[in-house]
Amino acid sequence: MATYAIGDIQGCYDQLQQLLDKIGFDPARDTLWFAGDLVNRGPQSLEVLRFVKSLGERAITVLGNHDLHLLAVWQDKHHHFKSNDTLLPVIRAADRDELLEWLRRRPLLHYDAGLDYLLVHAGLPPQWDTETAMRCAREVETTLRGEQFRDFLENMYGNKPKRWSEQLGGWDRLRFAVNCFTRLRFCTAEGELDFHHKGKPGGDDTEVLPWFKVPGRRNRGQRILFGHWSTLGLYADDNVRAIDTGCLWGGALTALRLDDDSVTQLACPAICAPGID
Repeated sequence: MATYAIGDIQGCYDQLQQLLDKIGFDPARDTLWFAGDLVNRGPQSLEVLRFVKSLGERAITVLGNHDLHLLAVWQDKHHHFKSNDTLLPVIRAADRDELLEWLRRRPLLHYDAGLDYLLVHAGLPPQWDTETAMRCAREVETTLRGEQFRDFLENMYGNKPKRWSEQLGGWDRLRFAVNCFTRLRFCTAEGELDFHHKGKPGGDDTEVLPWFKVPGRRNRGQRILFGHWSTLGLYADDNVRAIDTGCLWGGALTALRLDDDSVTQLACPAICAPGID
């Protein structure tokens, strides 16, 4: 019996199946945690959704930015669809509504006290402790699953507000939370979200820091798993584990076994030209 966390798949179904064969995944015994972005850019998003849904309680997936984008496309195809999206097979599928009703009920955050791991797609702002992160995730999840679902999708886009305050309310509060859970990479030293910088950490740019290196980060005591940052690659420090290793771009698809922190990787062909998303 094992639990494996797997990095961003983004429609790379064949590579996912090869990785599961490599780790000897047994759906009767093992559990998979997916770090979000099941879909888009790769060629087999529909197959990935069907497979992960079919695993039932043996699969836990948090929502990523591409997953939320798919939900927005589903509700308003022409307004939100982008030229490099590969989502049409999902939108045209006979079981589309069943799949996407399932998808919109996935969490933004998953926490397992026994394994002492918290899973999100992108990150947490430095002002949040674990309790605050869980509370904000529940607020977004309740909206996604409720009657304001469509209104939320229209109001989730945008980079502001950039700094957390408990006084934030309405769409600003939900947008800030969703940006942290699904888009965050960098912050200023003062804890303001930065969405301009998207590459590797370090270099000559001293204006921003990876979110997990901001001084005084209140969630530093919690072990956190995340994906989203393919240029960061496999990373283990600062009490975080990053597992998006760029399968889509010709990197690898990564499985991290949570009981012993062992890593298994599958080298992947480049499906898209190298990029950041």
